[in-house]
Amino acid sequence: MISANSPQTETKQSLSVKGASSFDLRSYLEERRRLVDQALERSIVVTYPEKIYDAMRYSLMAGGKRLRPILCLATCELFDGTLPMSMPTACALEMIHTMSLIHDDLPAMDNDDYRRGKLTNHKVYGEDIAILAGDGLLAYAFEYVAVHTQGVPAEQLLKVVARLGHAVAATGLVGGQVIDLECEGLKDVQVETLHFIHSHKTGALLEASIWSGAVLAGAEPSDLQRLSRYAGNIGLAFQIVDDILDITATQEELGKTAGKDLKAQKATYPSLWGIEGSRQQAQALIDEAKAELAIYAEKAIPLMAIADFVTARTH
Repeated sequence: MISANSPQTETKQSLSVKGASSFDLRSYLEERRRLVDQALERSIVVTYPEKIYDAMRYSLMAGGKRLRPILCLATCELFDGTLPMSMPTACALEMIHTMSLIHDDLPAMDNDDYRRGKLTNHKVYGEDIAILAGDGLLAYAFEYVAVHTQGVPAEQLLKVVARLGHAVAATGLVGGQVIDLECEGLKDVQVETLHFIHSHKTGALLEASIWSGAVLAGAEPSDLQRLSRYAGNIGLAFQIVDDILDITATQEELGKTAGKDLKAQKATYPSLWGIEGSRQQAQALIDEAKAELAIYAEKAIPLMAIADFVTARTH
């Protein structure tokens, strides 16, 4: 982990892996996103009562990068697993992530009107249905993993289900959200508290995505430790970049209201380190993340490229 006291000005030299220069990340992400979207489209069938299924599908199929499912698929493939083996978990991860966005946008939380360039769920269906849509997606995610995963030993599948629960509960996303709400308006939030918020609110599900893909494919404990460090670093870098984009990007680029962190008087990384210092910290984290994958050489090219994408993205 990088220092919590000041921006790290010296970063590790970017790793060079044979074949990395010819890897087309854009095509890779687009192809994997298309596969995930197709699986998600099939995952929820509208039935009675139609309103709740429509609300669940409205947010689930609203677009997005599908980064968490793609990380799960890529990590499973790193250990010679297959896409069919990991796709149910990939879909469940997106269901859980979508739940968190629906609830995060509610007036009682971040109170946002737009998400992924569309009206938020509660603006279309009302707060009551939005809450229930999030609840429905969360519950269905666990059912979907348990029912639809094929070719994975029960012991490994049980570990994945447990890890998903851990990532969402007070030990993960929920705990991070609580501290985030408690810190709104405070002027003396320490960087350690900010790390706690985002390693739980954002990082826990990203780490579960990567860890789950590896477990499904039967990775060794040493691999899981290495991948957890990779995931922790890219998760924190992802949030640092999000904080920067909230200041520098437009609403059209973000797909949601810009400048909300400042208006809500939230502590952010740029508020502590400045924009340039925050960029340096994010890049240092990405370099550390990629270093964890060096042992896998060319097989890790997709995960290394995704790490670079975290800091290069503009929306």
